Amino acid sequence: MKREFLFALYQTPRGKLLQTMEAQYLKRSITIGCKQRQLQIGGLDWEAEFIDCSLYQNYVILDGKGMGCNCALKVSAKAFSLPIQTESMDMVIIPHLLEFDAQRFQTMREVNRVLKPGGELIILNFNPFSLSVRFQFLWDRKLADSWRAHFISRSRVLDWLKLMNFEVLATVEFGLDTFKITYGKFALGTSSMFAMAYGLKAVKRQYSLIPLTPVLQSKKNMATAGAVLESISYGEK
Repeated sequence: MKREFLFALYQTPRGKLLQTMEAQYLKRSITIGCKQRQLQIGGLDWEAEFIDCSLYQNYVILDGKGMGCNCALKVSAKAFSLPIQTESMDMVIIPHLLEFDAQRFQTMREVNRVLKPGGELIILNFNPFSLSVRFQFLWDRKLADSWRAHFISRSRVLDWLKLMNFEVLATVEFGLDTFKITYGKFALGTSSMFAMAYGLKAVKRQYSLIPLTPVLQSKKNMATAGAVLESISYGEK
């Protein structure tokens, strides 16, 4: 699926509202220090609505077409082959890129590689069951040849994160005019069917194996009660 679908959707009244809610959510979710390193995979051109690049000078936008706020550091590269040092990033943001990435799982592996242990990951995806998204697709017929059910369900994203030892901290659903944050898991219910998009925030966990070694117990010299009494009696004589 072509990423132009995303920007065409943002031009609709419903899409503009979604953009506003996503900007509010991202601004609220970026909680790491301004001197730490942040990476956004996929430019949006409206990053100024949720990040102040004059304050966050280590904010990097990676986009193959050079999209993104001009105030940020920009890198032109492919998401599935990040030219970034291993375990060098404190936060990675992926706003609506996985749906359009044919090598999305390799991209997730790369994200896992560049994130530091304890680093945070924010993902925004479209809801595959959203009627608004489906209607926008039918309205724009020229994208019909690229529609191959690339929208990713929330359960699949959770499976990927579980395989890579990520812990989900909070999830969000973008409804008709507001968004709802749930801490620890996805909220299930009828509202999920009407949500246009969803997101999540996770943290990379790294577990170290502690080798188990046998404990050698030293033999203690213990005297029996009878021997002690016998020695006392000889001492008294």
